[in-house]
Amino acid sequence: PPGTPLLPLLLLSLLAPRGRGQSFGQTRFVCTSVPLDGDMCAPAATAAGSGSPEELKSTVLQLRETVLQQKETIMNQKETIRELTAKLGRCESQSVLEALPGEAKGGGAGRKGGFAKNTMGDLSRAPAAETLSQLGQTLQSLKTRLENLEQFSRMNSSSQTNNLKDILQNKIDDLEKQVLSRVNSLEEGKFNPKNESEERGKIESTLTSLHQRISDLEKGQKDNRPPDRFQLTFPLRTNYMYAKVKKSLPEMYAFSVCMWMKSNASPGMGTPFSYAVPGQANELVLIEWGNNPMEILINDKVAKLPFVINDGKWHHICVTWTTRDGVWEAYQDGTQTGSGENLAPYHPIKPQGVLVLGQEQDTLGGGFDATQAFVGELAHFNVWDRKLSPGEVYSLATCSTRALSGNVIAWAEANIDIYGGATKWTFEACRQLN
Repeated sequence: PPGTPLLPLLLLSLLAPRGRGQSFGQTRFVCTSVPLDGDMCAPAATAAGSGSPEELKSTVLQLRETVLQQKETIMNQKETIRELTAKLGRCESQSVLEALPGEAKGGGAGRKGGFAKNTMGDLSRAPAAETLSQLGQTLQSLKTRLENLEQFSRMNSSSQTNNLKDILQNKIDDLEKQVLSRVNSLEEGKFNPKNESEERGKIESTLTSLHQRISDLEKGQKDNRPPDRFQLTFPLRTNYMYAKVKKSLPEMYAFSVCMWMKSNASPGMGTPFSYAVPGQANELVLIEWGNNPMEILINDKVAKLPFVINDGKWHHICVTWTTRDGVWEAYQDGTQTGSGENLAPYHPIKPQGVLVLGQEQDTLGGGFDATQAFVGELAHFNVWDRKLSPGEVYSLATCSTRALSGNVIAWAEANIDIYGGATKWTFEACRQLN
């Protein structure tokens, strides 16, 4: 009747999905006038011709069943998507591990040479295949040295020399078989990574032993060579080739570090030397890492050095420093190229540390990272506990007979131990200058 409040009621059939296999015939819209306080479900509310309550109830049950079926389908699809996503993630992770040689796992937060790098412990490890390739090159280097000794052996009738050469050759052959076996295991998927560290340690130990015995044999050719006329060669970017200075540094309030270097490694020649003390792995470090310029670190404080030496030629460099105001100077080939101050001011260099050539230390005497290894040749590494004068630096760079040896660390074969296949050769740069 006019003036009576009405509430339009749409049958639930309007909500029914119109998907495949769920047709309920032609849809009808039925409007019924219902008082505000009336019962919408009461029989009296049903208009004539709109169907019996039983039919409406049946329709509602069908709709409810359809909704439940669709909900179950959606849940199954979500579960399938989760499974596929997980599988895709595993595939992507495996692809990244295979595609990124030598990348650090887990990242780092510390600073080293301008990179996000934790220099106190986040060590990167080259993949096994790359490591095997490096070991193979090292073995080839040792074999070449043995071949160079053959002529000397022929001239020396000592049976002891010949027997030693044969023994070394047999050991190298055995090592080559081990490397080949590991390569085959990798290619066939049989390699167990759990045993990699142990096997690698054994091979590196054998390499060090072989190198030392070959060096002893080579000394027969070098008896007349001055004790300082030698150079160290690091042909590969590894985390096991290095040299260690037998003597530690004393407490120093000033220093001068000078050396000859030759490298064309890219990016960055690596770490010519690092000095670590208990509690501070970066007490004194010279490093060129990544695309950054060479840097000197003192107690983890950094100064960039204006050196341009990555050209495959011999260069003489010196860095001097004093704790008073942290003043430093840099010399290349006898000429001062840069200076600065506030580099670890009033911090004395601490004693009782480990001085390593060719590697950057993340822990005392170890924790080497192949990405920071020095690649090239190094000679005449000398350390003084004072600032050298420009004239003294020039004498060193020109190989003058007036040049001084370091009063803290002097370059001599007896003061250096070498490991992992690094080699000693006769130093030729000064001979070329003289």
